[in-house]
Amino acid sequence: MKAILALEDGKIFKGESFGAEGERYGEVVFNTAMSGYQEIITDPSYKGQIVTMTYPLMGNYGINPEDMESRKPFLEGFVVKEYSKIASNWRSQDELGKYLRTNNIMGIEGIDTRALTLHIREAGAMKAVISTIDSNEKDLVEKAARSQGLEGIDLVKDVTVSKKYTWSQIKNKKYKVVVLDCGVKYNILRKLLDSGCEVLVMPANTEAQEILKIKADGLLLSNGPGDPAAVNYVVDTTRKLLGKIPIFGICLGHQMLGLALGGKTYKLKFGHHGANHPVKDLKTGKVMITSQNHGFCVDMNSLKNSSGSE
Repeated sequence: MKAILALEDGKIFKGESFGAEGERYGEVVFNTAMSGYQEIITDPSYKGQIVTMTYPLMGNYGINPEDMESRKPFLEGFVVKEYSKIASNWRSQDELGKYLRTNNIMGIEGIDTRALTLHIREAGAMKAVISTIDSNEKDLVEKAARSQGLEGIDLVKDVTVSKKYTWSQIKNKKYKVVVLDCGVKYNILRKLLDSGCEVLVMPANTEAQEILKIKADGLLLSNGPGDPAAVNYVVDTTRKLLGKIPIFGICLGHQMLGLALGGKTYKLKFGHHGANHPVKDLKTGKVMITSQNHGFCVDMNSLKNSSGSE
């Protein structure tokens, strides 16, 4: 089925649908990873976004339950140059296109993803729509422009768990860690478990007093989608816990910790999304290749001489 990707600035890309049908809105971004499409699709941090893969071929090794990073996909759409209709891997239990259809996620293939990526790099991430039901390009551009975007929108409430749970059991635990689930990736929980931590995952709206009752050795503010400034209840909870429990933040969690300490955040032009970003340790000079997925950042200058209160 024919599909159209329309950007709010009027740019149009035409292709073929290989996921669910209909119409979806989101901020279009690009990811530079060459593999790991299943982990990307199931990363809750992509809620509210349409993800474009820069590597040209996706779907060739299928889908399997072991590589899931959350309970289901949360992104709004998936854009690729070419979708492989043949999945060949001994671990594969499903096909990418079928998996997207089952989870009501739209996919579009056959567009020039290099051109789209270069456009985003120049113009910045922007609101967009994918449609298989509306072929009027002008209408689609207007729809994209009218859509809500990410700034000022709380998307954490759409991805967090509704009740607390323990992530696996561990016999010889070293520490007990509470993870405030703002859209946590399962691999973060796996790494904590591998480090000897008993992990208790709690909903994002959990109150500070309830967290303190656990008497945990530390609190992890997880990754997650959207604007950290819009998740004021987590920022308030974090502020109340400062100095009472060791706190560590990843991605959105790091940004909310910065806000709790009196800092400010801002939206990046096109964000960092990929599995191949070099990061240099300025103290040692060592360079590591890292996985990145964030569209907002803490303003370092806003934290200078901060007292931890706004």
